[in-house]
Amino acid sequence: MFELHYLFYLAVGLFAGLSAGLLGIGGGLIIVPALLWIFQYQGITETSLIHLAIGTSLASIVFTSISSVYAHHQRSAVIWPIVWQLTPGIIVGAVLGAVLANVIASEYLKQFFGLFELYVAIQMSWNIKPKFHVSMPNRKGMSLTGGGIGLLSSLVGIGGGTMTVPFLLYTQTKIHQAIATSAACGLPIAIAGSIGFLVTGWSQTSALTYSSGYIYLPALLGIVITSVLFAPVGAWLAHRLSSIHLKKVFALLLYTLAFKMLFF
Repeated sequence: MFELHYLFYLAVGLFAGLSAGLLGIGGGLIIVPALLWIFQYQGITETSLIHLAIGTSLASIVFTSISSVYAHHQRSAVIWPIVWQLTPGIIVGAVLGAVLANVIASEYLKQFFGLFELYVAIQMSWNIKPKFHVSMPNRKGMSLTGGGIGLLSSLVGIGGGTMTVPFLLYTQTKIHQAIATSAACGLPIAIAGSIGFLVTGWSQTSALTYSSGYIYLPALLGIVITSVLFAPVGAWLAHRLSSIHLKKVFALLLYTLAFKMLFF
């Protein structure tokens, strides 16, 4: 049965990699619910399965982000000064998110993830965008913004694109640059968040073989193999396809995942 589980991990990584490159998100909105169900099917009996799914998701996004960012950077689409300004706040927020997640009961964290996923689905399906624009915040404002993005992203195991992209559009950044820059911001989120989940979960999952804190290594390996390969494909498609129809299809998937997380 282990081989079948590994195929599931590879499939999750494929979709996560494509979404990372194509839509500027780290794939966590797919990875977390998928891992939760695979872990249950696999018979893992840990009481903190949602924490394990989130920690593993963040760890996989480290590798997906590197691949996606490189592909976007090759097209000169990443606005690096914005990345550097957001990063200090992102790191602090992501660590705090991991600490906060550790003290939230699994069922509440699962419900919170489902509600957040539902919010993203509504945002995507209705193509909600800022109605007006403002200039880029000062350094303090960028740090606070990065902190909020990092905290919420780490709490639900995502790369932050669902918040970073709208923020950048709000500050008059072009859509392709916003997606590319968001992908770059996902890297510090994933690194800080995954370290936080590794540390906070170290004593919680000591009985689970092949785990390091809230990171399940077989799932991480399977997801990384395909996500790294397909993130550049997503980035290539992002510069050639209209994202409107793709977002609606992705939103339909998110609606399904959100309702399953909330009610089943």
